[in-house]
Order: sequence, then structure tokens, then C-alpha cells
Amino acid sequence: MNTRLALTLALVVAAAPAIAQEVRPVTGFELERYLGTWHEIASIPTTFQRQCVFDTRAVYAPAEEPGRITVDNSCHTAEGTVDRSTGLARFVGASDVGHLEVTFVTILGRPLWLASGDYVIIALDPDYRWSAVGHPSRDFAWILARDTELDLETLRTLEAIYDAAGYDTCRILTSRQVRNDVRQPLCTVADTSQGEVVDDDEE
Repeated sequence: MNTRLALTLALVVAAAPAIAQEVRPVTGFELERYLGTWHEIASIPTTFQRQCVFDTRAVYAPAEEPGRITVDNSCHTAEGTVDRSTGLARFVGASDVGHLEVTFVTILGRPLWLASGDYVIIALDPDYRWSAVGHPSRDFAWILARDTELDLETLRTLEAIYDAAGYDTCRILTSRQVRNDVRQPLCTVADTSQGEVVDDDEE
């Protein structure tokens, strides 16, 4: 991802307004178990990810500075090239609470935390197989998993989790793992008879 897109990402997320009801992070979080590769299973479409067509993933690893995590996001574009953005994350509070802030903006090689965005883990599989990530504004959401797909029962569980957290689950669309996959609203995925294909031009 180029610098302009990275800056847009950080500023949009940082500027998103908070609302009264709090999006609560999980507790008992274990960073060591969370590190590694995650595949995006579903998300709310954003302008800063519009170039991503399929195979969107994130890799988290310890940074050189204690208490920091490197974030390596990548995806395939319509041309088949790999688009990549690298950022840094840190905990907002205690390290056993799943609330971090992420920035993709640096100045003179140092992270600009004023341009960071909230990364709130609102639910997490006990075996760390999937993660439900949100934002206080509820305009951003990412369902991540260790594998490239989740079973229907798990998707139903995740829909209920986001619904209980105050999200419009029809805004959360399944992600393409390969180019020809179709995106569907999470609110209809649980009922396959109502599956709705989303046109990219409408995202």
C-alpha cells in the first residue's frame, strides 16, 4: 500500500466518531497466541481497502521495541499484484485486554500514534481460531481466522456477536479468498436461501 493510502487509512480510522455504547474488548488476552497469520473472512468495506480484491491477510509479529507488534497487511489486487502495508500496534491499556491501536504512518522513522486507529477484539475463539475485531464507531469490522474459511455455525455465532455489539451485520461482507468468490452480507450468510451477491460498484 502506498503512503497516501496508508495515511488515509490512519486518518479515517482515527477521526471516526465514538458513540455512547462502548465496544468492549475481550479480557484474558494472550498476545503470544495471537501472533502469526490471519485471513480476512469478512469485513465492512472501506475506501482504504478498495484495491484489495482477494486473499486479504494480516501477519502479526513481535517488534524490536518491547510491547510493540508489527502489522503486515497484504492482499491481491485486480491486476493480480500483491498490495502490502506495514504498520505498528501497541496496547491501549493492559496487555491482557484485547484493545490495541494501530498506525501505518511514520515520521522520520518513528510511528505517529496520533494517526492511529483503534483495534478492538470484541470476541475471540478459545483456541484462537478466529477473531472478531471492531471499532468504537462501528464503521469498521474484520472477522479474521487462521484458515481461509469458517463453518456456517461459526459464522452464525459471529453474526450474533456483532449484532449484540450494536453492529449492522448487513454491512459486514464476506471476503474473497480467490478472485471468483462472491461477497455476501453476514446477515444473510446464515440463511443460505437469502444469499445476496454484492456488486463491487455498490461497495
